[in-house]
Amino acid sequence: MADTAKINSFDGFDKLTVVSPSNHKLRVDAERSRSIKGTLTAFVVGQSQISRTAKQMEQLDSLRSAPHYFGAIVPAQKIIGTEEREIRGKKISFTVKAYMPDIIIAEAEVPLDDIFNESNLDLREELTTSCREILQKHKAKKETDEEYGVWAIGDYDGSADTFLVYDDKIAGLLKSEKQSLDEKEIEATMQSSIKYARNDLTIVDWDGAFVFDPEGHFGSALEMFEIANAQLLRYRILDNELEERMKRINRLLREMDGKRKLALKSREVRQAVRELIAIRSASVLEFESTERDIKLIGDWYSARLYDLVAKKFHFDDWRQRIQLKLDSIEDIYSMISENFNVSLRARLETVSLVGWLILMVGWFILIVFEFAGLFR
Repeated sequence: MADTAKINSFDGFDKLTVVSPSNHKLRVDAERSRSIKGTLTAFVVGQSQISRTAKQMEQLDSLRSAPHYFGAIVPAQKIIGTEEREIRGKKISFTVKAYMPDIIIAEAEVPLDDIFNESNLDLREELTTSCREILQKHKAKKETDEEYGVWAIGDYDGSADTFLVYDDKIAGLLKSEKQSLDEKEIEATMQSSIKYARNDLTIVDWDGAFVFDPEGHFGSALEMFEIANAQLLRYRILDNELEERMKRINRLLREMDGKRKLALKSREVRQAVRELIAIRSASVLEFESTERDIKLIGDWYSARLYDLVAKKFHFDDWRQRIQLKLDSIEDIYSMISENFNVSLRARLETVSLVGWLILMVGWFILIVFEFAGLFR
């Protein structure tokens, strides 16, 4: 069968060429065979052992602030240092940024000659390892962090949809997976996306994101991804803290098996619960403040992008999980308070009873002495 069917020109009309499926496949294969330039930004978000006050953050202005895309609504990042490292024979600059009071980010951006080459996954792993090492120099905690990769393509003509012929490669890079993915998995990955202008496209996944913008304006999307990862890290930190402290409370409650221990241990339990409530109050206020600020952003794209990332990161599930633990804390606190009040009441009644017994013994002794005096 011929690849094209032609209708010859007639009465001045140009001939019409119909492209067959085999010709379309050749065109797609040709598109996929060419190298596409882009950039990879890898970053790791961690919790610093150093909590910076607002005054200390202001002093970082002498170094400089990171580019900020949301005005005064969302807290701006502060750059606290830079470091240059050699990876694969190229010098790469790493930037260390911070959010008040204790969130710290190490970030590196590298240009790629062939963004869809699967060897870039190994490069991302090397960048992520270096980011973690740099965070350790800045006193970041080792236990918990969040890593993310942002793949970006700019400086192109036409619609970003032309890059969808690479959908399998895009999904593989987003999931850090070299093996071929199932068609349904690829389709599900590509559906988690938004468009703002006619020719842009942003695809979001748990482990990374792909941003297409012909103008190469990736800064606002990158900052939004860093904010969302910082938020996710805070959820995980709070969840871990609540888990550990609840274990401590349960251990203390098991040890409260006697009246003497009850009086001693209830004070420790109440102190532990007060610490939990303090953590809860500070964290809830911080989360609600950040999410409220995000919703106040007038930029439609940024607000929609944050909603998409929040859905992908399961923020609602994290909030429900934490809320269940906070409700359990409330119940434990009520139970402890009730037990403490009952214990206190019982002790007061015991003291009162002992006092009456002592008084009665005293009266009895006085009566005995009184009778003894009468018989002398």
